[in-house]
Amino acid sequence: MTRKDFKSAVAAFFAALLVSLPVAAQTDGTDVESLLESLAQAESDIVAERLERQVITEWSKSGSPAMDLLLRRGKDALERSEFDVASEHFGALTDHAPDFAEGWLGLAQAYYGAERFGPAMDALERVLALEPRHFGALRGVASIHEQVDRPALAYRAYERVLELRPHDPEVQQALERLERQVRGIAL
Repeated sequence: MTRKDFKSAVAAFFAALLVSLPVAAQTDGTDVESLLESLAQAESDIVAERLERQVITEWSKSGSPAMDLLLRRGKDALERSEFDVASEHFGALTDHAPDFAEGWLGLAQAYYGAERFGPAMDALERVLALEPRHFGALRGVASIHEQVDRPALAYRAYERVLELRPHDPEVQQALERLERQVRGIAL
């Protein structure tokens, strides 16, 4: 079986599953809303970390076993740094569940890992169109802007991340690192 035949067979399999399964039922937002509010007000790193995990868990619920499988396979490929394989899984996921933000985030991560910053930014924009408070996507936007030497845009994106999740030492370090470039040196 050629790679093209394999991809066609996988696409046909998931298309058949889509007919018999409900399409990516998103969470109603109530849980995520209260979790995000609590996260922004978190008093400690430990509480913030727990809330972040809960938010990510809620965002990762597609409502479809087939889409969950594609998400898991894409994440597994990312962990192995197999960015092309991850792109295929996340591409199939976003084709079949275009309103599932985590699929777009995974696709952005795969593109970023392959140093394809333009497509990564496009995927991150899709995430943020679906969930404007997605701190992971905002962090990705900031990182790409920093990579392509746009410090002011990176700084603004990092600031937004810190508004959503104030206990992020890496983002705080990034803001300190970029502050001199963005705000200049005080005399």
